[in-house]
Amino acid sequence: MTVKTVDLLVVGAGPAGLAAALEAKRHGLTPLVIDENPLPGGQIYRSVSASPLADPALLGEDYLYGRTLVQAFDDADIAYWPRTLVWQIGQDRRVFATREGAGTWQIDAQAIVLAGGAMERPFPIPGWTLPGVMGVGAAQTLLKSAALAPQHGAVLAGCGPLHYLFAWQLLRAGVPVRAILDTTQRTARRDALRHLGGAFRAPGYLAKGIKLLRAIRAAGVEHMTDVEALRVLGSAGGDRAEAIEYRVAGADGAPKRIDTPLILLHQGVVPNTQITRSIGCEHVWHDAQLCWVPRTDAWGESSVPRIFVAGDGGGIAGARAAEPSGRLAALQAAHALGRIDTSRRDSAAFSLRRDLARHTAIRPFLDAYYRPSDAMRRPADDDTVVCRCEEVTAGDVRRMAALGCVGPNQTKSFSRCGMGPCQGRLCGLTVAELLAQAQGRAVADVGYYRIRAPLKPVMLGDLAMAVPAPTQPAERQEFPR
Repeated sequence: MTVKTVDLLVVGAGPAGLAAALEAKRHGLTPLVIDENPLPGGQIYRSVSASPLADPALLGEDYLYGRTLVQAFDDADIAYWPRTLVWQIGQDRRVFATREGAGTWQIDAQAIVLAGGAMERPFPIPGWTLPGVMGVGAAQTLLKSAALAPQHGAVLAGCGPLHYLFAWQLLRAGVPVRAILDTTQRTARRDALRHLGGAFRAPGYLAKGIKLLRAIRAAGVEHMTDVEALRVLGSAGGDRAEAIEYRVAGADGAPKRIDTPLILLHQGVVPNTQITRSIGCEHVWHDAQLCWVPRTDAWGESSVPRIFVAGDGGGIAGARAAEPSGRLAALQAAHALGRIDTSRRDSAAFSLRRDLARHTAIRPFLDAYYRPSDAMRRPADDDTVVCRCEEVTAGDVRRMAALGCVGPNQTKSFSRCGMGPCQGRLCGLTVAELLAQAQGRAVADVGYYRIRAPLKPVMLGDLAMAVPAPTQPAERQEFPR
């Protein structure tokens, strides 16, 4: 195992991570950026420097903006390790990572900026595990990185602005969209109106949304609103999806059905908190966004000293807000390490805080407007699979609640829920909400899974390399913490 020491380690090469690295170098730090992907850009700017569809007429100006950030990063000659998996971080800022083709590394960092971004919220409806069902975010990744698009018109179901952006991108690429089934509730749209004033202060966000809706309407895409009771129907053999069934709130009659081999689900994104939880950072429940977020201060510093969280990993705010978030974290890291004084830090932070406030002004409106309904987050059908890895159903979780399981960790012991390769990424929120609902408790009191290393599946040989070779035969060695 090779050991490397750095001033600042940045985990994640999306907009927050790239901006943090650029700001850190500007103030005298020597950063190292590591990321699992082969190219910088993160999810939002995935493959922007090499995408075969990197055309503003197809993927939009917002996506192409990422080229500016990636180019600035490339020009800055900052150390960058792509295809690198971080699988353990300790509170002492000792990091273990595996580099493709370069083995296992221990990185000792004086400060760390975690810029792991967001992930799609779990969307457990009947049939969501069938082949032919995937997330809108995953489908968009295929479009950006490899120009892969559905051969037949797909049905997009759920809620959130990504639905309309991706539908617009498909239409611009000449790919038909079969239908959009919007599960946004009328009550949510009404509640969002009180935040409309703040939304107008955000630069151009509402105008972009109206542009997307008009383009979709002009293309003649079937667009159903007030949708509820979604269900994916499988083929006769149950080996693939063949249709989606739904109802319209307030409408009488039998459920409606759309035959389709491809169904794309989405109901917003949530912070990817697996890494911060594994470190032991404190987390709080964000009721407006219905998710857990790490507790941070105004600079993004977590409850663990000199470990910062930037971008959507600290709360969903969007790509343009991620940049000032990352820069603020880097400023405080430079100050904590003695590279800049308080006056210089605060002077540089002034404009960054102003930009951050402009780009986050839209969030209360979006959080309220696209708030996922209770029914879509907590499946009523006991047979609906909640934990895909271990095939644990909503009914299983309710039975655990009836037995007195006080939280997801005890439920895990009883049912293996959350013990699969994803370590609860796709079931953690759902399990916590089901337990809270069944026991009449607040989700904040129910809690979340304890996350342990390795954060993602790692080869046994990579784990073995992380343990120092014994100096004497048969000497017992403890796994690094």
